[in-house]
Amino acid sequence: MNAPGTRWSAVMTVGPQVLLVAVAGFVLAVEGSAAVVDLVLCGVASAWVLGVFTLRPAWRERAPVMTVFVVVLILLTAVLVVRTPWFGFFTPALYVYAFRLLRWPWQPVGVGAVAVVAATAQAYDVDKTTAVGLLVYVAVVLANAGPLCAFAWFARHAARQEAERELALAEAREANRGLAASLAENAVLHEELVVRAREAGVRDERERMARELHDTLAQGLAGIVSQLRAAEHAGDDPPGWRRHVATATELARESLADARRSVHALRPEPLRTARLSEALAGVAERWSTTHGIPVRVETTGTARPIPPEAEVALLRIAQEALANVAKHARATRVGVTLSHLEHETALDVRDDGTGFDAAVGDGGGFGLIAMRQRIEALSGTLLVESEPGAGTGISARVPAERAEVRT
Repeated sequence: MNAPGTRWSAVMTVGPQVLLVAVAGFVLAVEGSAAVVDLVLCGVASAWVLGVFTLRPAWRERAPVMTVFVVVLILLTAVLVVRTPWFGFFTPALYVYAFRLLRWPWQPVGVGAVAVVAATAQAYDVDKTTAVGLLVYVAVVLANAGPLCAFAWFARHAARQEAERELALAEAREANRGLAASLAENAVLHEELVVRAREAGVRDERERMARELHDTLAQGLAGIVSQLRAAEHAGDDPPGWRRHVATATELARESLADARRSVHALRPEPLRTARLSEALAGVAERWSTTHGIPVRVETTGTARPIPPEAEVALLRIAQEALANVAKHARATRVGVTLSHLEHETALDVRDDGTGFDAAVGDGGGFGLIAMRQRIEALSGTLLVESEPGAGTGISARVPAERAEVRT
């Protein structure tokens, strides 16, 4: 079956002509002057091939023209074979033309017709007037036509499968391009939403803190200033002076209490109603449910109170470490351990993921710099242990002595 863009080599275009001339020369040598009619028919066939196929490359893509070309050439060859069976040696060229030029479903018809011509040449000496001779002739035709028609069918089936595979691959590539474009667009939209949400959160928090400061600290400090000025003017009135100073002192206590309440309100939500160990367990459980990775949380040692800022720091480090595991580690298990030691409180987060070369840097994108800054602000330490393929361990420690410092 000829497909658009099929290339024909010089052997394919000139070879049939050479084969036809060679057979004609052999027939001339064998039969002499009796082969004149055969030679004329060979000339007609050669001119037909030359004028319609060899010198007309553009016509090879025109299915109707090539169908007529093959049919006429088969008929000419059939006449030659009936006259002289030696022209059966030209049938291989006919097979090539039938397979390459005829479109489905005419291809197996053309191949079958060529098989009949070839069988006629092969069974030329068989007496076809008898039943046995006729059966032999039919058997020879089937022996030629059967395998080649079956090959034509299998070639057609394989070509259709290949075309379907190419179509499926093209559709898959197009779908992948669309998916990549959608993912890129979603990533941009997500980034914009994150930025807007962060800006909105910062703006809302600033407004809340401004209201809080105005309603508590600013008013309290204004009252203290007012009472101290009144005490300054009551220098000759000791009872009045003491009264103003006492009022200013009370206002200072109330303002301090308001400041502590404001600072307490800034603590993470998990720490507002639970201890650090319980908050860690809750954070780990929610993270495990979200990402489908089992997390084991353990608390060792005797629990002792630690400053709120230390609790916040350890909780934030645990959250950041788990977030990094989800983003980068491709882990199957994670362990979180809170250890209350004699002189310090330690938080360890370990995973069995891909790890990285800790000697080279912070593993890129793991956020370890922010963790280290947070823990070092509390005079603590942050250690990172990791190797490619061996998982990652993060250990944050704060000194227990800070629990004795209260404000």
